Amino acid sequence: QAQLVESGGGLVQPGGSLRLSCVASGFTFRWYTMSWYRQGPGKEREFVAFSTNTGNTKYSDSVKGRFTISRDNAKNTVYLQMNSLKAEDTAVYFCNTDVGGSSYWGPGTQVTVSS
Repeated sequence: QAQLVESGGGLVQPGGSLRLSCVASGFTFRWYTMSWYRQGPGKEREFVAFSTNTGNTKYSDSVKGRFTISRDNAKNTVYLQMNSLKAEDTAVYFCNTDVGGSSYWGPGTQVTVSS
């Protein structure tokens, strides 16, 4: 069974940077698309970015140009580099993958952007 564990969240000032990590286990990581989602206070969960098994990436308009998704297949890890952070980026960030017809989520990591 797939398992995902995020880390790297924290408190950062506006304009700052953070790098999130998601370590995967229980499936052949390099075969699958890995995604990041987030859920802000009082908001629905929303798509942030994905990285396919062939290296293609896609971003939501709200983070394009500021966030970068990358993956290290040798470490079964997907990253989200977040630069130029804004208050509206405050959210719990979740890692996601779909394997064998099931969708798997990590517990999330809190990112708070505040001065």
